[in-house]
Amino acid sequence: MRQKEISLNIQPIKPLDEELDDDHILSSWETPVRPDAFDLDDNQKVDKIEKHFKEIMTILGLDLTDDSLAGTPRRVAKMYVKEVFSGLNPKNRPHARLFDNKYNYDQMLVEKDITFFSHCEHHFVPIYGKAHVAYFSSGKVIGLSKINRIVQYFSKRPQVQERLTVQIGKEIGLALNTPDVGVVIDANHLCVASRGVGDTNSKTGTAYFSGKFKDENIKREFLNYINSK
Repeated sequence: MRQKEISLNIQPIKPLDEELDDDHILSSWETPVRPDAFDLDDNQKVDKIEKHFKEIMTILGLDLTDDSLAGTPRRVAKMYVKEVFSGLNPKNRPHARLFDNKYNYDQMLVEKDITFFSHCEHHFVPIYGKAHVAYFSSGKVIGLSKINRIVQYFSKRPQVQERLTVQIGKEIGLALNTPDVGVVIDANHLCVASRGVGDTNSKTGTAYFSGKFKDENIKREFLNYINSK
C-alpha cells in the first residue's frame, strides 16, 4: 500500500477581533507562563488541582462516592502535573550531551516518525502525531534519544502546533550549536475531531526551516526522505 505523504496544511492566523472559540490564536513562540509558575512544588500543585477537579466533577453532577470515581480527582491532578504537562517545568528540560563528529559526517541527519502526544491549550484535549527532525552537524552530534526527549519535553505542555514546531526547531539548534535545522510535524487535533466540527479525517502540518534548510533543494531532500518508506 502506498504510504501517505506528509502535506503542510498551515492555516492563516485570523485577526483577534474574530470569533475565538475554535480559532487557534498564536500570541508568542514562548509558552505563556506566569513569573510565579513554580512557587508551588509538584506535590502542592497536585493537592490544589485535586481539590478543584473534585469541585468540577461535583458541579457536573457526578457521584464521587462511587468506587469508580472516588480516586479520579487525584489521578487527574497527578497526570496533569507529573505527566502530560510536565514539560512546563524547566527542571525537566533535557540536557543534551554533545559528542565530537569523529566521522566528519557532513550530510543531513534525519530522525523521522517521532510519536508525540500533546494537549491543545484552547480546550485541553489531545493533539497527537509524528515529528520529523533533521540537522546538519556543525562539528558536534547528540544521541538520537535526546532528539526524542526534546520533542517530548515541548509536547508535554498546553500547546498550539505552530509554537511546538518552532520550539523544537530552536531547541535542536541551540543544543547542537547549529543554524541548520528542519522540523516537520503532522498531527491530529481532537479539538477538531471529537468536538466542534467533528472532522476525524483532517490532519494539520507545520514546518520549521532554518539555515541550509531554507534552500529549496535541501528542503526537498528532507521532505522526500520523510515521505519515503
